[in-house]
Amino acid sequence: MKPATRLTALAGLATVLSASGASAHIGQGDAHDMLHGFLHPFTGIDHVLAMASVGLLAAQLGGRAVWLVPASFLTMMVVSGALGMSGIALPYVDLGIALSVVALGALIATQARPSVAVAMGLAGVFAAFHGFAHGAELPAGDSGVAFALGFIPATALLHGLGLTVGLALPRSGDVRARAVKLIGAGIAFVGVGLVAATF
Repeated sequence: MKPATRLTALAGLATVLSASGASAHIGQGDAHDMLHGFLHPFTGIDHVLAMASVGLLAAQLGGRAVWLVPASFLTMMVVSGALGMSGIALPYVDLGIALSVVALGALIATQARPSVAVAMGLAGVFAAFHGFAHGAELPAGDSGVAFALGFIPATALLHGLGLTVGLALPRSGDVRARAVKLIGAGIAFVGVGLVAATF
C-alpha cells in the first residue's frame, strides 16, 4: 500500500472512530449556527458512513458519477432539510437513515454498477431522510440558513473523503476487490446495528 493510500485510509478510520453513535434523531444535538452546522455531520456514525459511502459509490462508478451522485445527495438534502424545518411529518426517519447505511454498504461491497441516473436517484432518496432529520431538529427561531452554510460544506467534505478513498484504491485486481468488499461489508454491518437500534 502506498504511503498516500495509507494516510487516506487512516484519516477515514480516524473520522469514523471519532464519531459517536447515531445522532440523527429529531430534537437532539446542537443546531444553532454555522459552526454547529459544520460539526454536526461528524458527530454521528450514521451520517459519517452514509455521506462517505456516497463518495465511495461515486468513485466506484467513475465518470460523471464522481460529481453527479454527490451533487444529487447535497441537493436533495437541502430540499428535505427545508421541509423538515416547515413542520411537515415524515415517518420512519431514523429507520430510513439506518437503511441508507446498509444499502450503500451493500452496493459498495457487491461492486454494483447501477446507471448514473439510478445512483443519483438512490442518493437523493437517502439524502431525504438525512436532510429532513436535520431540518426537523433545528430549534425554533434559529437560522436554518446559517446551519445549512456549515452543514453543506461538511457533507461535501465527507463525500470527498469517500471519493478520495475510492480513487486511491488500485484501479483493478484482487487487492481492490478485497478492499472494496471489506469496506462495503463493514459499512453494511454497522448499518444493520443502526437498524436494530431503531426498534
